[in-house]
Amino acid sequence: MKFNHLSFPSSDVRATANFFVQHLGCSLEFISPAAAMLKRAGFDIVIEAKDHTVAWPHNFHLGFELPSVEAVSELYQHLQTQGVTMKTGMFHHERGSRFFCEAPGGLLFEMNTRADAHAQYRASFERQAAADAVK
Repeated sequence: MKFNHLSFPSSDVRATANFFVQHLGCSLEFISPAAAMLKRAGFDIVIEAKDHTVAWPHNFHLGFELPSVEAVSELYQHLQTQGVTMKTGMFHHERGSRFFCEAPGGLLFEMNTRADAHAQYRASFERQAAADAVK
């Protein structure tokens, strides 16, 4: 089984799609007032228009993993200077350094790395990296 796509609602399709393109390296396949479709690293992102504010469940978020603490820090600085709503500062956690931010439409993102995680969490990251290198 392969991960295929994310699909979620937004009250501002264009702003949400722009967030993915400008800050997360996605490419825009198409956009209309009703929907947008983007591509990123082997999966699609579908954003569907809603005419009301979308209410996300508490702590629902999408997580993106970066390869290093430096990469997390650079992305944090970039998003902050671009006026993205930052929900936390960058902080270290036993599972690795991270921060939370919000895209237009209220979707919460966790940007993290396991590069500086405690050994018990880093182990799964290293196994996955080794498996990816074999492919």
